[in-house]
Amino acid sequence: MAHEIALADIGVYGLGTMGSALALNFAGKGFSVAVTNREAGWIDDFLNEAPEFVDKMSGYAELADFVQAIKAPRTILFMIPSGKPMDAMIETIKPLLSEGDTIIDGGNADFNETRRRSAELDGTGLHFVGMGVSGGEDGARHGPSMMVGGTAHSWTQLKPMAEAIAAKFEGEPCVDHLGPDGAGHFVKTVHNGIEYADMQMISEIYGLLRDQGGQEPAEIGQMFERWATGPLSSYLIEISGAALQSVDSKTGQPMVDVILDKAGQKGTGRWTLVEALKLGQSASMIEAAVGARGWSSEKDMRVAADPLLEKGAIPAELPTEKDMENAMMAARILGHAQGFRILSSASEEFDWALDMARIAEIWRAGCIIRSSLLDEIAAAFRAELPFDHLILAPAISELLAVSISGLRRVVAVAALTGQPVPALSAALAWHDTMARGRGTANMIQAQRDFFGAHGFERMDVEGKHYGDWNAV
Repeated sequence: MAHEIALADIGVYGLGTMGSALALNFAGKGFSVAVTNREAGWIDDFLNEAPEFVDKMSGYAELADFVQAIKAPRTILFMIPSGKPMDAMIETIKPLLSEGDTIIDGGNADFNETRRRSAELDGTGLHFVGMGVSGGEDGARHGPSMMVGGTAHSWTQLKPMAEAIAAKFEGEPCVDHLGPDGAGHFVKTVHNGIEYADMQMISEIYGLLRDQGGQEPAEIGQMFERWATGPLSSYLIEISGAALQSVDSKTGQPMVDVILDKAGQKGTGRWTLVEALKLGQSASMIEAAVGARGWSSEKDMRVAADPLLEKGAIPAELPTEKDMENAMMAARILGHAQGFRILSSASEEFDWALDMARIAEIWRAGCIIRSSLLDEIAAAFRAELPFDHLILAPAISELLAVSISGLRRVVAVAALTGQPVPALSAALAWHDTMARGRGTANMIQAQRDFFGAHGFERMDVEGKHYGDWNAV
């Protein structure tokens, strides 16, 4: 191991991509860092690659030495796979810790597991933090967005360091303590669900222009590049424009054209969907995005089906660029609105008192879904919000009013031409459902009562009623 430093401000266990980047970030902000890793051979390699921080970082092959190298009360950040590895690590390190020490799980963890771990450590004198970290490797190294859940004691320890390494938006750190136990990990999960939907919608716009407009990747990329300087300014729009204009060095073809159309996923999108359903909330756009990734895995079947399934396409004029820009804006608003409704329901269910405006502010820099829209969302939550529904905030509803026609045109053209746009379609369907004072659930209630005598509410008389189903 490299030379030892004075007692460290923080310990980082796990020197994979994210753990290494965070350790360097802490050191770069002037904090002393003790590091270790399950595979001890990684430790010297990591330290040797960062000679500029020789006086700020020290490595330890033995867990006990690592723990003793951190000043008490200790703050130890684990960047390891969640699930069983995290449970095993907690059991291993607990005997080495002292009262007041804090264990932080900085990975993408199921918030239910975070709540369980917090409860198990309650009363032991040890503290558990579930911290969502967004921004990828570059964010972790230079400034991530972080969502922290845990005790007030643990936040007091972590806060100075977290604020120092976090991304900054107009000087304000994009990190905060959002609530107890699993609050931080839940907010990160919903962040990822919104991310799934946003990525899918961008891909659907790309597909419409590629398959129905006959445009080359670079041309589509230039459009996204233009959008990145306007109301749709965001990290995902920016990188989509850059990716579409990139060229594969091996073939000279557009990079995107040599990539197999099978999308991976690590599970956070599904977690968002499952928890939304448990809470009785709509996550239709996230479900569409998760479903689309699942369908993409059936590549062989889709290739076989292509010439067999009649598409029944009807020629239609390609929407204008302005229509597509508006479609993306409307759908992005609706995707965020669904995400924040899920957060609001969870806050009530678990007694977290989540600050929606602060969450939007945390997401304005460092994270994957950062966009200029989050300024409007934060302001909407700071003001009075009718029915606690983002789409009813005056500024947001005005944005929807000028953009929803573009979404309608894009979805209509896609439907006519046989172009799949599941997330954009889900956005429009949810908007139109919420925009109708009288829906069609009365027919569902009639059917339920007809076949199962489930009863229903009447519009004219209170209480539970049953129908006179005299028609056969």
